[in-house]
Amino acid sequence: MIPEQAGPEPHGDPWPRGGPRARRVLALADDLSGAAETAAALRRPARIVLGPAATGPPAPGEALVVDLDTRQLDAAAAASAVREAVRGAGTGTVLMKKTDSLLRGNLAAETAAYAEGATALVIAPALPVAGRTVRDGVVHLHGTPLHATDAWRAEPRPAPTSVAAALGDMRTAPVPLAAVRGPGPELTERLRALALAGRRPVCDAETDADLDAIAAAALRLGPGVRLMGTGGLAAALGRLLDTGEEGDAVAGASPDAPVSGVPPTGTTPLDGASPDGPSPDGATPDRRSADGPSAGPGRTVTRPLLVVVGTAEPAVVAQIAQLVAVGARHTALSADLLAAPGACLPLTVDPGAVTVVSVDHTHGVRTGAARRVVAGLARTVAAAHAAADLVLTGGETARRVLDALSITHLRPVGQIHHGAVRSLASDGRTVVTRPGSYGDTGSLLLIARALRPDDPLPKTAPPVPGAEHRASVPPPPVSPVPQGEFL
Repeated sequence: MIPEQAGPEPHGDPWPRGGPRARRVLALADDLSGAAETAAALRRPARIVLGPAATGPPAPGEALVVDLDTRQLDAAAAASAVREAVRGAGTGTVLMKKTDSLLRGNLAAETAAYAEGATALVIAPALPVAGRTVRDGVVHLHGTPLHATDAWRAEPRPAPTSVAAALGDMRTAPVPLAAVRGPGPELTERLRALALAGRRPVCDAETDADLDAIAAAALRLGPGVRLMGTGGLAAALGRLLDTGEEGDAVAGASPDAPVSGVPPTGTTPLDGASPDGPSPDGATPDRRSADGPSAGPGRTVTRPLLVVVGTAEPAVVAQIAQLVAVGARHTALSADLLAAPGACLPLTVDPGAVTVVSVDHTHGVRTGAARRVVAGLARTVAAAHAAADLVLTGGETARRVLDALSITHLRPVGQIHHGAVRSLASDGRTVVTRPGSYGDTGSLLLIARALRPDDPLPKTAPPVPGAEHRASVPPPPVSPVPQGEFL
């Protein structure tokens, strides 16, 4: 419980060390695709560290995003990783904990650890851009309560009936939509009163403007407050710090809007980042192929492009088909063979085109084998072509592949579509990370076009084979958020 005098006045700027744009931000995520999504949402120069590791505090004006890689850990180990990361935040740092929009992972244990030492913890797990809203403390997917959907079909237990239920024994309190949409100072005082009573407010939200209001009200509580939510709340925090308008929400701003006045051109640049700038360790990226022919006058030889699809989501079949239809080479590797101890399967990467590798789940994946499948896929990719640029779908897959390549840092430089984040790796290559079921049918083709704008890839998506037989069936709502993704 926080002392009465610890809270700042509801107006003014209680934070130390300069204005909002100079603030340090430390964000924690439990998987790599979530870390990249958060880094892009924060709208400022950012580093992604593949932790857990001792990273030190972020620099002034910087967002340091740590992938704690705790989604698959046991609860005690996950909580320990969160505590260690928070310990190195530094004075005056804005703290943000990224959570899964479907409330998966070690949510209760990590939240309890994250709350330790905070004067207030404000929780807002809505992601409106993907149809994830919170009303009466319950997460809804396109209007349906989470526990009434099949979104947890790959989880070993049923979906929680509310955010409070997902947080276990934590003492929470609902903040209804009417309060979120009321006057900002009144929302701040409500959050302050709940914190003083030892409660953790769980805020309803259905729009980005709701999240803007929550972020603004929370920051007025002062440096002891900590934020927890999805990429939607990270985007609200980014808009708030970008404009410096902490007293008022920046209503209606789009989480994918260009920053610093730069219009989107395939890849939306992030504030303070250039796609052609140095890699995180200061090296200039070498975009020439490591084993291809030398570039002649006026000719640039790019690295091979390898798309690694590490998810069993049905939607990726059509996404791969779009790439194959324009000439990409596709190899599907047996899940059973990948799961074998020390597996490293043959994989040929086309140096002059796009190569796609996926996991063949024809016979399903044995219970408990998913992590072994991903490990085998990562070894296979690392051995196939160490110099390729990469598109990695699925947070677990992305992390294991980068670990196999000894890549420890990413610097995000743009967002191709929501959640598809383009970064420069610590070895100079380009890496795009994307949660497994983000994006519509043309997602992978859109990413390939953004990375290879000079290649003869069509500007419109070709038809997917068999689509004519489904033309009379209304398509389901497009959802860019993982539903049951386990790779």
